Amino acid sequence: MSFFGISGMYFSGESLGEHRIVLAEDSNLFASMVSKRLKELFDIDVIVCRDYEDLQFAVENASFAPSLAISNINLPGAENGEALTYLIEMSVPTIVFTGSFQESTRETILAKDIVDYVIKDSVFAVDMLAESVCRFLTNQQHHVLIVDDSATARAVLTTQLKRYNFRTSSAENGSAALEILKNNPDIALVITDYNMPDIDGFELTRRIRAAHGPHQLRIIGVSSSTDRLLSARFLKAGGNDFVVRPFVNEEFYCRVNQNLDTLTKVRTLNARTKVPA
Repeated sequence: MSFFGISGMYFSGESLGEHRIVLAEDSNLFASMVSKRLKELFDIDVIVCRDYEDLQFAVENASFAPSLAISNINLPGAENGEALTYLIEMSVPTIVFTGSFQESTRETILAKDIVDYVIKDSVFAVDMLAESVCRFLTNQQHHVLIVDDSATARAVLTTQLKRYNFRTSSAENGSAALEILKNNPDIALVITDYNMPDIDGFELTRRIRAAHGPHQLRIIGVSSSTDRLLSARFLKAGGNDFVVRPFVNEEFYCRVNQNLDTLTKVRTLNARTKVPA
């Protein structure tokens, strides 16, 4: 099966029907639309929960834990967001699907370490939700290397990427990063800081590019510097993107996705055009 997402994602693979997804939604219309779409696209059977009691029963009385939950902010019996708190406490990765959204709402739900949120304000909302679901369920295919001499920065990025279900490795300097890359040929994305003591981000990027072409892995440079020329220098050194700290969560995840989408398309094209020996 294959799927083209609204943001540019392309998925071509086996059924995702082995995954168990819980949908906490009291609207019959949206519950039906989401269930039907996920079944059509990925062969996923969704367990629909109309209220908080249904949700608790579905999570606690299953033979195996849900891979993912899709939840409205408010449910009958949980009118103040208790459903989201419950899902996070039960360690169920959660995507919020809501029709009510303001800046304060965004801050509240992101503070709960959700995977993503989708707003029910367009005709594309269900397809955007389907893409978010597909990304989460398939992100385990991607191995990301984080390079930063700050232990705190490495921890923050690792936590954020693992929330999105990526596999991660981390290195405290450029030398360690090159060794990890040598031992892990499946790494698809390197996220590297600019200012590091042994090998700075520019030199690391040049060394990576000497051994790995853009069809093999992508490189995103990061920095908290206000020097606007850093992005140009990263790109000229062989990088693919550049992000300034502090990150906006949604923008960071979008940049990661776009780079991995591009890599996936390039690999797919190369596989199709490769002439057998």
